[in-house]
Amino acid sequence: MSKLAMKKSKGNIIDLDDFRDARAKVFTGRDRGMTVRKQSNLDNLEDNNKEIIIRIPTDIYSINPSFFEELFVNVVRKLGREDFFKKVKFESKGSFPYEKSLNDAVDRILRNSTAID
Repeated sequence: MSKLAMKKSKGNIIDLDDFRDARAKVFTGRDRGMTVRKQSNLDNLEDNNKEIIIRIPTDIYSINPSFFEELFVNVVRKLGREDFFKKVKFESKGSFPYEKSLNDAVDRILRNSTAID
């Protein structure tokens, strides 16, 4: 079966399982976040969908704020905090509490945007 046939992301759904190395249990770093943003075509999905769903795999035990920050930088800057959380929904298949890392990332993006503008 080809890798393309195994993809779980489709339509307005970004399944992070499609963007990790085999057996990896963490998502970390700006480089990785940028890669996922580009490969998932997140910015275009945001422009063309009322809602985006981000699926977090069952066996993930860490997602660093730097990963989220680079993944969502353009969407958060465009929408702001409130509209970002209205539009981007998260489905966590496991027990990893991603919310703190996500909120830290959104805070950093908005703080940096304000400092630059």
